[in-house]
This record gives sequence, C-alpha cells and structure tokens, in this order.
Amino acid sequence: MAKAVVVIYSRPGCHLCEEAKAVMHSAGCADRYTLSEVNIESDASLLERYKHDIPVITVDGLETFKHRLTAEAFSRVLKAL
Repeated sequence: MAKAVVVIYSRPGCHLCEEAKAVMHSAGCADRYTLSEVNIESDASLLERYKHDIPVITVDGLETFKHRLTAEAFSRVLKAL
C-alpha cells in the first residue's frame, strides 16, 4: 500500500500548527502517510495565500483541512484513499 503524502503549511511559532501535528500523530495511522512541513514564510506566494489560514493540510495534493482537525477525521481521510 502506497503511503499518502501529507503536507502541513505552517510558519514558526504557530500553536495551531503544533496542535494539528499532535492530532495527526494521535490518530494512530503514522504508517499510512509521510509528513512534510512547509514554512509559508519561505515563499511570497504561499505567504500571501495562507497567511490567515494556517495550518493548511493537504493529503495527496488536495487541501483537506484548515485551522483544525480531529484525529477521527484525519484517520477517515487516510482510510478512504
């Protein structure tokens, strides 16, 4: 089974981003995805796009969550792939 590619768009000091990563970890499905983090401050277009919406979490390239997520919802998305 191929792992889903999960990307969290974040910025330094974002407490909601830290919470989101903790929730993803607590979902108990770390074997189903790879996680990378993108600092929106590293790219002007990302900063403009996401400056008021972080964290934004994509799963296999699709924006799936903004601001908050639950472990159940995250797990459900991964299982549906």
